[in-house]
Amino acid sequence: MIFTDLLNATTHSLSNGLTGIPLSAAQDNTETWQQHLLQSGEPRLQDIGREIGNLQSLLSEGDVGLNGPAIGRSLSMLASQTAQVVAQAPDEIRASLTELSDLLLRAGGQLEQKA
Repeated sequence: MIFTDLLNATTHSLSNGLTGIPLSAAQDNTETWQQHLLQSGEPRLQDIGREIGNLQSLLSEGDVGLNGPAIGRSLSMLASQTAQVVAQAPDEIRASLTELSDLLLRAGGQLEQKA
């Protein structure tokens, strides 16, 4: 159930837009996701965990200014990777994963366009 709660919280946060998420909350959220995914033992999920690590690196550059287009590309990659695992996901979380993928893709596209 922790996974479902994390999924719902992430989807809810993203649905309010990226600017509504404090950087520290985004970093905490990505760290939690990364731990779950890297420990999953599933190669596709571990790939997502590694991309989340890339996103964390981009978010930690906040002191020198965030690179919106690079963050956008990372979010778009995460959207694509998430969409690929939906078919293998348990029925009860497929809709939430699809929504998460759509939100990541939309947010990523918005940041990439600001280049």
